[in-house]
Amino acid sequence: GLAIKRLIDLALGALALVVLAPVLAVIALWIRLVDGGPVLFHQTRVGLHGRPFSVVKFRTMSPDAEERLDELRERNEIHGQAFKVTDDPRLTRSGRFLRATSLDELPQLWNVIRGEMSLVGPRPPLPREVDGYDLWHRRRLSMKPGITGLWQVQGRRFEEFDRWVELDLAYIDRWSMWLDLKIMFRTIPAMFQGR
Repeated sequence: GLAIKRLIDLALGALALVVLAPVLAVIALWIRLVDGGPVLFHQTRVGLHGRPFSVVKFRTMSPDAEERLDELRERNEIHGQAFKVTDDPRLTRSGRFLRATSLDELPQLWNVIRGEMSLVGPRPPLPREVDGYDLWHRRRLSMKPGITGLWQVQGRRFEEFDRWVELDLAYIDRWSMWLDLKIMFRTIPAMFQGR
């Protein structure tokens, strides 16, 4: 089953890159014109079995975003090993829209082609998040991370990190190609609704 999942990731990932190439080009040009460079953002994330990899996304924050993280920690809306601020002052002008629609995630199709991610799977965590995991949280690293997943379409507004992990583990335990297809189809309206 996982071999079939990988073949589907390759086929759909490559097709999506070709079909969405004009969209990717327009977004890249828009970021360059509105916010300046760089257009892409690379960040170390933790993948399958705890292996680090470099995720690629469209840049949605100011270049000094990582340095300004400490000043925003008190405003974190998530209880647990994740970080989220609704009106993050580090977001660029185009970043708010790209984040709200999840269009900033599209370059991760390259991570899918490279085999570091899947189209559907648990959210790829940051190393500092994994460092703070409880033992049961680590089971979410037993499946390749995805561009979208159950928590993105079902529990994105949850403020408890443990609820996100519960959804990831439910996905891992119930995984099937049919579940992947259902999540992919639910991702599209979620993007248009800005969820």
